[in-house]
Amino acid sequence: MAFIELRDVSKNYGPRRVLANVNLSVEEGEFVSIVGTSASGKTTLLKIASGLEAPDRGWVSIGGQTVTGFPHAASIVFQNYSLLPWLSAMENVRLAVEAEFPDWPKARQKDQAVKYLGLVGLGGALDKRPSQLSGGMRQRVAIARNFAVEPRILFLDEPFGALDALTRATLQQELARLCEAQSPRATALMITNSVDEAILLSDRILALDRGPGASLSPAAPVTLARPRAMDMLLHDENAVRVRVRVTELLTAGRDQGHAPRHAARDAVASVVPVEVWR
Repeated sequence: MAFIELRDVSKNYGPRRVLANVNLSVEEGEFVSIVGTSASGKTTLLKIASGLEAPDRGWVSIGGQTVTGFPHAASIVFQNYSLLPWLSAMENVRLAVEAEFPDWPKARQKDQAVKYLGLVGLGGALDKRPSQLSGGMRQRVAIARNFAVEPRILFLDEPFGALDALTRATLQQELARLCEAQSPRATALMITNSVDEAILLSDRILALDRGPGASLSPAAPVTLARPRAMDMLLHDENAVRVRVRVTELLTAGRDQGHAPRHAARDAVASVVPVEVWR
């Protein structure tokens, strides 16, 4: 059995069928991304995988145990930062460390917070409150907070979706660097609307169709060497093949299995990062 396992997961909201018979396996230490359009059910799928929401049918297990709530040693990065506005950057991170490691002395908790804020380039902003930070800096605090608890599992809910393109590109690289530096490497499940973001970070990518009753495509493996850079993705032949494959999976899902004949050609011709626009 895989480390994270979803089997025959279905979810309705009233009469609206959101997910239907979703199956997903994520191996320990693997980074898997799910790409899809807005309102396709990506966030619902992530909430179910992380135990924040129960499926109507099917089951979820992590480490061989049925998921009945948010798992221990897991962390989740949201799009909206979720920082406490009355605390400094350091205290926002230290509070999470305290919750995960309550037996640590406060000085050690603080050192852990300072370490990870330094790793995301915020060593000079420890005492600033969220209102004194830019959107990109606030998301850096959120990322530092999530890595400071040394998670075994990392869930990412479109973590850079609210940022401008330049800040988003910078933080994508920061996240990739932190994931590679972590030992042992956390098992990560991310939802995103950016194909190139998924290629940059992932070992495998799956597409979620629009539904109603969305389901997942087969996985597209990403075998590119690490570390990866976004500019490399535009020119590397293997990266182009992955982009084409994921684009085909997305298009096939939108057309219920009938991809337009020129979908792959159009993806190769694209010079800008591929986005599944909201």
